[in-house]
This record gives sequence, C-alpha cells and structure tokens, in this order.
Amino acid sequence: MDTVDDGTATARSLGDWLSALHFADLTEDRATARIIDAVAAWGEAQGWRVYRRAPSVVPLPPPLNGTSVLDVACARPGGQPIAIEVDRLDRQRTVDKLLAEAAAGRLAVWVRWGAGPFRSPPLPVHLVTREATRRGGTWHTVTDLPAPRHSGPVDVVEAEELPWEAKP
Repeated sequence: MDTVDDGTATARSLGDWLSALHFADLTEDRATARIIDAVAAWGEAQGWRVYRRAPSVVPLPPPLNGTSVLDVACARPGGQPIAIEVDRLDRQRTVDKLLAEAAAGRLAVWVRWGAGPFRSPPLPVHLVTREATRRGGTWHTVTDLPAPRHSGPVDVVEAEELPWEAKP
C-alpha cells in the first residue's frame, strides 16, 4: 500500500479488512475487543509496528493526571503514524482526541461499529464503519444474526399426492 495518501486509501483498506470480520453473541465489551483485535491484525498484516493502548497527545480530564490512550496506533516506515479509536457510541471526546492526533501529524481513523447511523466526523478524521446489531442482549454482525425463532410450534403433516391433469 502506498504510505503517502490523504488517508482515504488507508481507511478503505481497513474498512475492507473489517468487512471480513464476523461475530455473534458478544457483549458490547467483547465485540469492541474483537474489533480492536482485528484492527491490530490489519496493521500487522501491512508489516507495520502496532501498539495497543498507545499514549495519546491528549491529556486526561481533571482530576486525572497523564495522557489518554489510543485503542491502536501503527508506526509505518516512510509514512505518517496512524491513530485509531474504536467506538460504538458517537462521543465528542473521541472526535476531539482524533482531531488532536491529526494536528500532531498522525493519520486519524475512527472505527465506529453498531447499528448506525454513523455521523461523519470532521476532516481530517477518517471514518470506518462495521455494522452490527443487538439482539437478545448480545451483538452480531449483520450477516451473522441467529435464525429467528418461530412464533409457535410447528405442526407435522403428512405429504399427500396432488391430483395431476395432463394438459393437451
């Protein structure tokens, strides 16, 4: 992949990678962890150094000390680093963090997952989405929904041969 891009090709590559991710019957925390694992695997497949819970340039809100962390960060030889956050919810703090990362020279990518709709963040933050839905208290990628339960018991009937008339 070309390491010099406006972020569109990188975001598209990650989106393609995540489209192959499937899960069923996961809690919100487990689904988020599964997506973070997939993002890290994508970075590793590109041959980049991948860091989970990497330090952010954004300080923690008072009364906490230190800096916030990124879900995933990737160091690319010859290309700008990538700062990636994974969220189900639309959080302004995440947008602010990614805008600060972009201002510090990193390619900022927000991976949103869930049922949508997904509001586009302001540029230069790039949005990557993975649709999932909640059913019965757990999350499923849309293609991995369990079969619906039937509304009642199924009656067993015997097959009968129907009369057949030959048409002239």
